[in-house]
Amino acid sequence: MINQQAVFEYLQSLQSKIVEAIELVDGKNFLQDSWQRPEGGGGTSCMLENGNVFERAGIGFSHVIGNKLPPAASVAHPEAAGRPWEAMGVSLVFHPRNPYIPTVHMNVRFFVAKATKSTEEISSPHMDETNTGTATNKDEDIWWFGGGMDLTPYYGFEEDCVHFHRTNKEALSPFGNDYYTQFKQACDEYFYLKHRKEPRGIGGVFFDDFHALGFEQSFAMLKAVGDAFLNAYLPIAQRRKDTPYGEIERDFQAYRRGRYVEFNLVFDRGTLFGLQSNGRTESILLSMPPIVKWRYDWKPNAGSPEAKLYTDFLIDKDWV
Repeated sequence: MINQQAVFEYLQSLQSKIVEAIELVDGKNFLQDSWQRPEGGGGTSCMLENGNVFERAGIGFSHVIGNKLPPAASVAHPEAAGRPWEAMGVSLVFHPRNPYIPTVHMNVRFFVAKATKSTEEISSPHMDETNTGTATNKDEDIWWFGGGMDLTPYYGFEEDCVHFHRTNKEALSPFGNDYYTQFKQACDEYFYLKHRKEPRGIGGVFFDDFHALGFEQSFAMLKAVGDAFLNAYLPIAQRRKDTPYGEIERDFQAYRRGRYVEFNLVFDRGTLFGLQSNGRTESILLSMPPIVKWRYDWKPNAGSPEAKLYTDFLIDKDWV
């Protein structure tokens, strides 16, 4: 039996824990903006802008309710089309000021399409007197967990990539030896810009439609991923936040952020789901970086630190 209240309480506490940790690192407080959705539900968007470490850091909690699944969800789950639904989750994107700190994304979420239960008496002229019909539930709740995290460096460091992936692997190992491998591959495939033929970053883990372990253990796995985020990312941010940089590095950071925008607006299912379900636009687009640049057919100079990102990091690689 699913326990939606337990998921709700965990996600709210996860948002609070991450906000507190990031405020300690940055020295500036988040703006907390609670909102209500006219169709049902609401949430809290926490935003830190123009901070000491983070140029923009957004982390949102949402719990939204609807009567009919939007296309972004019902295409993958035609059996759930037309059902009332609830979705809750925590989603964050942190865009650091220093180009030597990677951008990071993390999301953990729970979705349930409600059973449309009906009871009817079944009668037939061919039934005998002992078979008067039975009450039947036509459907059951359809539920799943999803989430993960991925890292998008501008100037890559192998030790950072290894640490990030190793932390994710350790978080998943209690639930099965194969999950890290499966979720890493899913992350590499999902966070890929098909029109550019390049990954968005160095990946991480990603899973969706997950219910294979039953509710309690699937929920425990979600919590393990959510709880691993600070351990996966903060040591990297702390290690790189005082690295000297100049205009060249900032310029390349802004250029690479363009790839982030392209992915989120063209491919990201969470963005599409939020917009199609009439979600709150400010909260859906909190992942957008504050300063972005595009150039026509630009390529880094061969052998430059910028070129190294493409040759050494934006590649299919087993980091652990």
